[in-house]
Amino acid sequence: MQQVKGQKVSFQQINKLAIPSIIAGISEPLLSIVDTAVVGNIQENPTEALAAVGIAGSFIAAIFWVLGQTRAAISAIVAQYVGEKRLEKLQSLPSQIICFNLLISLGIYLLTFFLAQQIFSIYNAEGLVLTYAVDYYKIRALGLPLSLFIFTIFGVFTGMQNTFYPMMISIAGALLNVILDFLFVYGVEGFIFPMHVKGAAYASLISQGLMAILALRLLYKKTPFKLKITFQFHPELKRMFGLSLNLFLRALALHITMYFANSYATSYGAAYIAAQTICFQIWLFFAFFIDGYASVGSIISGKQKGEKNFLGLQVLVKDLNRYAIVVSLILAFFCFLGYNSIGKIFTSNTQVLEVFTSVFWLVLLTQPINAVAFVYDGVFKGLAEAVVLRNTLFIATFIGFLPSLLLCNQYDLKLTGIWVAFAIWMCFRSGILFFYFNRIYLLKKR
Repeated sequence: MQQVKGQKVSFQQINKLAIPSIIAGISEPLLSIVDTAVVGNIQENPTEALAAVGIAGSFIAAIFWVLGQTRAAISAIVAQYVGEKRLEKLQSLPSQIICFNLLISLGIYLLTFFLAQQIFSIYNAEGLVLTYAVDYYKIRALGLPLSLFIFTIFGVFTGMQNTFYPMMISIAGALLNVILDFLFVYGVEGFIFPMHVKGAAYASLISQGLMAILALRLLYKKTPFKLKITFQFHPELKRMFGLSLNLFLRALALHITMYFANSYATSYGAAYIAAQTICFQIWLFFAFFIDGYASVGSIISGKQKGEKNFLGLQVLVKDLNRYAIVVSLILAFFCFLGYNSIGKIFTSNTQVLEVFTSVFWLVLLTQPINAVAFVYDGVFKGLAEAVVLRNTLFIATFIGFLPSLLLCNQYDLKLTGIWVAFAIWMCFRSGILFFYFNRIYLLKKR
């Protein structure tokens, strides 16, 4: 295979894509963090409300991660067509993917709506925690079709090497969500009745509606794609579903990890699941922040694969790993500086704070390992290597995470044990992808 040697992607070029992607990416965990902080500081049953939002939010995130894998798949395909200079050949693909996502997400919502109480009982939720979780889920999950619609359009933009418009849409949604959170959860005397956890769910739903409208408008104005329904399937649809299926299975393994983590934390008591919720929201914030550089790997690696520029790909991966590790260390450093204050943003409950501070150091120490895993995740998505990503998550979950969690539970390590298992899980993910990439793509650059 003939090698095309492209120029090194500069630090400025990487950041031109990464910074908007970081801002767009962290808007999603910021929404959850705001929900968590606002709900955790209400006057009525704050610990139970915080635990409920954590359980329901993690379940919604798991569904979203499972179904949202079409974003990575369509981004990889669009990026390769950009590299091959034949983007016009993809005209009908986005609309067909959007229709598929909407139908699937509506079906899942209707099914889970009627089974919500049974679902959250499996998470060991009971009493007020169960009631609040069901209330929050039934409202917020209405936004699943909207989220998948938005992220499919984001996939089109990132495949076209554009992260600016997703950033602007995400900022608008995040700002509206923050304002509505305070108005709906706490209420405004004489105008808006306090809605407790339901208010946080309504705030997120309305924000997603705004983002969907903005995404549709920009798709029509700034891309060659239109939502024109055709009944002749696009030739790439089969590959698209193949990529999505493997990423779907990968996300199921991820969901298993999240389920067991939250289920075990809930079984230890309300204070533990509340502390777990805070830890996990901060972990997600780090993940989406670092994912800005991982998304550059997804965007550019797909284009480089289309150009057969494997030498440039090697250099890109080294640079992205270096930048992501530095960013993770900076974020962890500032969190260590405010170690005893961060938990107080979310709750004033002394028992929850005690559990949180006993384990938060472990969340921070694993961030450089997470950074490497996220970069390789992004690169392999851009290369359309969904089978590798699927197998990696299966190995990490069933050989790394679950045995570690069960062993730690035997020694009654509680929340510390959960985060030890998370650390081992991320070591498996980063290590497997590192060795596979160097074994396969070092040969291709020659």
